[in-house]
Amino acid sequence: MIEQEMVLRAQAGDTIAFTHLMEIYQRPIYNLCYRMVGEATEAEDAAQETFLRAYSQFGRYDPTRPFKTWLFSIASHYCIDRLRRRRVTWCDIDDEPLSVHPALRERTPGPEASTLRHEQSTSIQGLLGQLASKDRAALVMRYWYDFSYEEIAAATGSTVSAVKSRLHRARQTMGGLLKTAEDNQGAAYPVGLLAANRRLAALPAA
Repeated sequence: MIEQEMVLRAQAGDTIAFTHLMEIYQRPIYNLCYRMVGEATEAEDAAQETFLRAYSQFGRYDPTRPFKTWLFSIASHYCIDRLRRRRVTWCDIDDEPLSVHPALRERTPGPEASTLRHEQSTSIQGLLGQLASKDRAALVMRYWYDFSYEEIAAATGSTVSAVKSRLHRARQTMGGLLKTAEDNQGAAYPVGLLAANRRLAALPAA
């Protein structure tokens, strides 16, 4: 059964078809939620809520719209709302751990690859946690899932120009934070972060 057929059956109330769709998108949705909220248990809750909302809102789904974009839209909006509530409660999301983008990792394993990956992961996760939630959502969709500007705009209820601005601002912010850390730490600056900074600068411009 092709995906579009499953979507149409699920929209008509076929729970088996919806279960198949959940199986297809369970991991991508969980990964998106984890990179947004930064905690495994919370990401599981967010992913579950995403599918519950998708099921309850299926009557409003437009079949001419890509199902993946619609589902990611539900997930990203829920996570953004969750982060907003967290910010109000704790007033700080700097410590949210988020997985580093593959482009920021060592491409060729070497004697120091494990150490470098650990340094980069810890540091980049902290930097990602300092981005505004909507900027983070755009960055994750673009560089983790290769969403087009149009797909990100549709998923976030924004415009293409706004998406490009968010991506540009996110990359500039992360690059600036990395540069500040390098300047402050001088010779003690971790080599892994130096590599991450170079790779960040090399990411395709929005």
